[in-house]
Amino acid sequence: MKYTIAVIPGDGIGPEVTNQAKKALDAVAEVYDHIFLYKEAQMGSCAIDATGNPLPEKTIEICKNADAILFGAIGDPKYDNDPSLRIRPEQGLLRLRKELDLFSNINPVKAYDQLIKNSPLRREIIKGTDILIFRELTAGIYFGKKETSKDGKSAYDVCSYTVDEISRIAHLAFKASQSRRNKVTLIDKSNVLETSKLWRKTVTEIAKQYKNVELEHMYADNAAMKLILNPKKFDVILTENFIGDIISDEASVISGSIGLLASSSIGEDNALFAPVHGTFPEATGKDIANPLASILSAAMMLEHFGLEEEADAIKRAVEKSLDLNISTQDIKGKNKYPAATSKVGDFISDYILNQEDSNINFMNIHAGQSTII
Repeated sequence: MKYTIAVIPGDGIGPEVTNQAKKALDAVAEVYDHIFLYKEAQMGSCAIDATGNPLPEKTIEICKNADAILFGAIGDPKYDNDPSLRIRPEQGLLRLRKELDLFSNINPVKAYDQLIKNSPLRREIIKGTDILIFRELTAGIYFGKKETSKDGKSAYDVCSYTVDEISRIAHLAFKASQSRRNKVTLIDKSNVLETSKLWRKTVTEIAKQYKNVELEHMYADNAAMKLILNPKKFDVILTENFIGDIISDEASVISGSIGLLASSSIGEDNALFAPVHGTFPEATGKDIANPLASILSAAMMLEHFGLEEEADAIKRAVEKSLDLNISTQDIKGKNKYPAATSKVGDFISDYILNQEDSNINFMNIHAGQSTII
């Protein structure tokens, strides 16, 4: 099969980790006889520097004509401490979501057995955690009208939702739960917010169409507490944009490293795949960033294409890298001889290309003694 993939490396460590995901995809293409055509585009701080626009029109065109989008990270410290700037990197991603109607952000959160020791939570609390978070992505407070008074002493942000905007992501969450543990937890603030009341009413009605799925309601503050105390109680989480942004980041600590959290942003006609982590400016250019989230995002993209076996090959390669402790410093620690970003990418590629080789041979790859290549 032949697929065109728009590649947006973005800012910070984005280009480095995205390159490792491309290595994995190239290995998949070779083993499973596919063709992946990459069309690179700019977005974020790099696009502002080059064009003055965080999302150039050319990037939108490339994305609309692609089968999927592989994205790195967005942002730059020079924008973080000056809220008065009118043009910011993040505006590019928000606009791209809107332009492509990427209304559903899907964020898997899994506690890898090999990394439980890295999590700040106790083993007995997180072992076996497997959550799928559905966050609405193109409406709510991030996209509402915003205004600051002329004297700078007051401001407001409008949060609005329609039944249609709620319904389309709710159906995706319920359908996903049917192939998992048949449970959806709606997280809202319906005790104080009118938009949350609409969410609760709409989702409750939709739940009647999925009689085998249990619907649970939970306020956001209580959910934030329960996510730390007992994350295994959650299966599929469904929530609006702002709450989902916070809940997703909170859930990231469960895995032991945010460097393993992948995500997809899905619309009717377009799909974007990206790691959850940010630009990690302190690591930029040092070949130390964890590429596994970007590589797992590529696996999610293959699943979107219906290439389940190919996606599974990437997932098994990631598991093998963790089994053999071929990991970057965020997992191994600074004093335990971590692997470089590029070396982890090389290992994943080699495993996909040579899946029958022994553990010893793969350890030799890490030591630079491989006889495979």
